[in-house]
Amino acid sequence: MRIRLAETSDIPALASVIEASARGLSDGFYTPRQVESAIRYVFGVDSQLIADGTYFAAMNGEEIAGCGGWSKRATLYGGDQAGTRSARLLDPSHEAARIRAFFVAPSHARAGVGTLLLEASEDAARTAGFRRMELMATLPGVPFYAARGYAASPPTRDTLPDGTTIAFVRMERLL
Repeated sequence: MRIRLAETSDIPALASVIEASARGLSDGFYTPRQVESAIRYVFGVDSQLIADGTYFAAMNGEEIAGCGGWSKRATLYGGDQAGTRSARLLDPSHEAARIRAFFVAPSHARAGVGTLLLEASEDAARTAGFRRMELMATLPGVPFYAARGYAASPPTRDTLPDGTTIAFVRMERLL
């Protein structure tokens, strides 16, 4: 497995991984309706991360096994299709970098892909001067991040444009 920066040409493959991950790894955490609504309104590629050079692809040969990254911008979560986005740059002296858009193909789940992506993201954020990381976790992601030292806040509910509500958990840790 190798980690490389994602490229614009990867967007169709990244979108496929994101959808497969959401559908394949959310069972028992979200209803099928919540998953489909989240894919439509929240889960997706954030092209700003790719443009910023802060989004990674985990490669198994020529196949993208997972994706994820970090951000120096204020948006906490959501792909290009999400309505609430901010391109404001964060100040590393007092703000946390964001862990963003982590998805692993179900065929590669629990094989260390997420850990490799998280380590690459944290290392890059640290190099950029950040001392703290923050993220909005999906319910299936909470145990993964907690095992890596992220502290959870109480779950929050987001109401999507079609009226579907879905829970997320804000988490953070010091680098």
